[in-house]
Amino acid sequence: MGDLAVPKATPTRTWQAVRRRLVAALEQSDFALPGSVVVRNMRCGKPGCRCRAEPPKLHGPYISWTRSVGGKTVTRYLTEEQYERYRSSFEGARRLHDLLDELEAASLRVVESAEGWGGDPTAGQKKAPTGPPRARTRSEKR
Repeated sequence: MGDLAVPKATPTRTWQAVRRRLVAALEQSDFALPGSVVVRNMRCGKPGCRCRAEPPKLHGPYISWTRSVGGKTVTRYLTEEQYERYRSSFEGARRLHDLLDELEAASLRVVESAEGWGGDPTAGQKKAPTGPPRARTRSEKR
């Protein structure tokens, strides 16, 4: 493995403050369970059921935890007790994703500043057309 590429410019005080804050937040992190949790209350197909009444009394909650394992989607159904037990771990994963997003954004600002690229990553690139294609005029067809 090669050395990590480091921006030419010395990181600013702002970058160093962001980094310190992110490191401190990471040190406070505990368990982080990946994936997403969905809580659903549903109606069934039985015409005389309580879920069809006014007001409806829906079935549930049904709590599903979905994540990817080895490229395959895995879903587990949780009881309300399990969900409450692991809720902070699901929230911990979200916080870690937010910290990573913030680290990436701060790193991009440092690199863009070091390279003199400015803040618009699409500057100088041809923009993709928007909307339906327009009809060409006769002079454009020649």
